[in-house]
Amino acid sequence: MRIAFEISAEPRNDQGKGASRRLRHSGKVPAILYGAHAEPTRLALEHHKVLALSADEKFYSSIISVSIGGQKQPAIVKDVQMHPARTAVMHIDLQRVMENEKIRLHLPIHFRGAAASPGVKTQGGVISHHMADIEVVCLPKDLPEFVELDLSAMNLNESLYVADIKVPAGVTVSALAHGANPPVVSVHAPRVAEPEAVVEEAAVAAATPAEGAVAAAAPAAGADAKKGAEAKKDDGKKDAAKKEGGKK
Repeated sequence: MRIAFEISAEPRNDQGKGASRRLRHSGKVPAILYGAHAEPTRLALEHHKVLALSADEKFYSSIISVSIGGQKQPAIVKDVQMHPARTAVMHIDLQRVMENEKIRLHLPIHFRGAAASPGVKTQGGVISHHMADIEVVCLPKDLPEFVELDLSAMNLNESLYVADIKVPAGVTVSALAHGANPPVVSVHAPRVAEPEAVVEEAAVAAATPAEGAVAAAAPAAGADAKKGAEAKKDDGKKDAAKKEGGKK
């Protein structure tokens, strides 16, 4: 059984939100270790150590050794809960590993040869990834760190599926075992940008008033001018009347 990481843990007896909060304030991470036909064990891990390991892709797809009071227990990471607003690990679920029992784990997919594929290099296509990992089932001794998919022969408008991923002997892909074969990656033409002429016409249309608007504006402007002229004429008559009154 290949061990990729080692981490120390302390058993804890307290439980509940308050106890977990106090544990985090002391620089620890609450964790639980279960499986292998044994009772779950509540643990406390060093936060700085867990945070550093959580940044490593292999941490989630490898067997780790959990040291509890001097005794080592192989385990795999089943879940890591992160704080929603800051870089902090809130809780970890660990599952015990037994040599003779199969484990179920998600492995990262490593893609290679994309730039050299005809669909990208000569046909102007772009790569779309539909999956980043796959779930596998195997004995601990057969567990790989990752699976690989070669894209170097892909052409435009082609896809590769889960069945195209080569896995080592003894490893079963869960999706295929259940009759599914979803796409993993595809090469497609880039989205065509809108022609510049169409954009320019739209801009001109937006800046130029519609004919109906111009036609409606013209009578309104004429009416305003007529009202202004009539107002000036009335003011002139009033001034003349005032002068006549002054002469009398």
